[in-house]
Amino acid sequence: MASKYDGLARIIIQNVGGKGNVISLTHCVTRLRFRLKDESKANTDILKATDGIVTVIQSGGQYQVVIGNHVPDVFDAVNDIGHFAAAGADGAETEGGGGKKGIGDKLIDTLSGTFTPILGLLGATGIIKGLLGLAVFLLGNEFRETGTYMILYAIGDGFFYFLPVMLAYSASQKFKLNHFTGMAIAAAFLYAEVKFPAIASGETVLMTLFEGTFMETAIHETFLGIPIIWPSAGYGSSVIPIVFAVWFASKVEKLWNKVIPDVIKLFIVPMLTLAVSVPVSFLVIGPVASWLSGGIGAFCQAVYGFNPIIAGFLVGALWQILVIFGLHWGLVPVMYNNYSTLAYDTFVSANFTASFVQTAAVFAIMLKTKDRKLKSLSLPAFFSGICGVTEPAIYGITLPKKKPFYITCLTAGIGGALMGAFGVATYSSGGLGVFKLPCFIPTTEAIAKLGITDVMYDLRTIVMITLAVMVLTFVIIWFTYSDGAAAEPAKKAEAAKPMEKQEIAGEEGTVAAPMNGHVIPLSEVKDEAFSSGVLGKGVAIVPAEGRVYAPCDGEISTMFPTGHAVGITGDNRAEILIHIGMDTVKLDGKYFSPKVETGAKVKTGDLLVEFDMDKIKEAGYDVTTPVLVTNSDDFVDVSGETGKDVKAGDALISII
Repeated sequence: MASKYDGLARIIIQNVGGKGNVISLTHCVTRLRFRLKDESKANTDILKATDGIVTVIQSGGQYQVVIGNHVPDVFDAVNDIGHFAAAGADGAETEGGGGKKGIGDKLIDTLSGTFTPILGLLGATGIIKGLLGLAVFLLGNEFRETGTYMILYAIGDGFFYFLPVMLAYSASQKFKLNHFTGMAIAAAFLYAEVKFPAIASGETVLMTLFEGTFMETAIHETFLGIPIIWPSAGYGSSVIPIVFAVWFASKVEKLWNKVIPDVIKLFIVPMLTLAVSVPVSFLVIGPVASWLSGGIGAFCQAVYGFNPIIAGFLVGALWQILVIFGLHWGLVPVMYNNYSTLAYDTFVSANFTASFVQTAAVFAIMLKTKDRKLKSLSLPAFFSGICGVTEPAIYGITLPKKKPFYITCLTAGIGGALMGAFGVATYSSGGLGVFKLPCFIPTTEAIAKLGITDVMYDLRTIVMITLAVMVLTFVIIWFTYSDGAAAEPAKKAEAAKPMEKQEIAGEEGTVAAPMNGHVIPLSEVKDEAFSSGVLGKGVAIVPAEGRVYAPCDGEISTMFPTGHAVGITGDNRAEILIHIGMDTVKLDGKYFSPKVETGAKVKTGDLLVEFDMDKIKEAGYDVTTPVLVTNSDDFVDVSGETGKDVKAGDALISII
């Protein structure tokens, strides 16, 4: 089924170097995350200038195309057109290419591919656990004995307890292990914890390892004479052990696939993979990974214990920068590990105010600016930031303006420092922005384990801290922000005299010529993105003058800020792209003068853009202008006659 994002999807695929350059594709809350064979083949400038794309980030071994809140729809459109599912979508990798990556890049890529598919459910179940903690506080401990509590708690805690199974599935995709083999390893961890409690708490202690440290482990049983090292915290809700176990199993499975005859692979390969992987996971990988988990928790507590104010400031101040480069993935597992080992997290949670100071900055700019375009961007970015998605605010407003972004880093750091000073913690994973507030309510396990008496302390404190740093941010931005000389005041724009409109007649089923000039085939355009036809069918015009008119009645779906391209959704259902010149995006708007804005209703013949054709040529740019129907697949036929001169308004492209 056709999607309104199909045109954008085609542009993205073409400009990441084509389907053949894509190793894998995943998405998170706001970004398409590509792994490319050769990132130099990607046209980053074109993607950044494309309407519907916020920006492009190259970090952590990933080519990240930032879309915004509707990224799932764009992801589906890209997958439908590119058919990437079989080539590694959703985090799986294909063989070949990719280039060499450092350990840090590989780690971030692995963590992002493993956690991204389950973040939504982690957030949902975390909110439920937080709200149940509040319900117990309000209704009393008797509520914990009711069937209502037990069923709701099963929803909230069930997913988190069986988290190793969920991670096994996504990690199996990442490491190219049979998904069910990975899940079987996780099931073995949890089954042993339930069925063989003597392993963890038997009366007979054969020996004690690493006594007096966070790695202290009592040995109760053996496997073929080898001590079974069972971590004191067990494996329920654990994060790191299963990821390492699945990675090891993927290597074992690959080995068996090479030596086992095809006729018996179906059952022999998984049998031998489990027979090797599960014991090794119990005896070596699980314990070592669990000790690593404990070490991470101990390190976080040591940093926080050294000076919680400094620790909070650093996390808060740096969080937005980490998000920009996709490096925050390195800290996400630390937070979940702290929930599992400590029952709370104070370290990573110091990032909480970062999204809210962004919204405060955007709100101040929205009230202060006289730039109509900036005002129109600010309101949706504000509401998006309240919900915890800050990319529209960062990339669209504060980061381009630079100073507001620096200010938000500072005030987010102050928020993190205050959280450290008052010992504010979260007790479960949850949503973003305001939807994370229930996570500051202690879960019933945390209340019992930590002896918490004031269950509203963290929530009450974080609300006050957040409001304080939002007010601080608003005040600083209000007194320091200015549009600068480049901004166009709204009143001046409204008072500008409208350009004289040329009378042009259009007809249904026809796209009129948007300019005077000579028509040539797309195949003669010196840009593969256009000449290949991947962006849609149409023709190109070598212009005779620097004016572009509406080729049909419709709505301006895209007026690029640089004025070098305009998209129109016609009343005849055609989605038309007029791209003035080749690589003219590099002029950054110089010599272009847009006459309409995105969202404007236009009639055939309305003046859309004026451009200084001679100056553009002198700057070394080809002014050949492709005119495309980007949704050509929606029609039986899209064709145009070439090799002729046209005047604006002449029939150019026929649509059937």
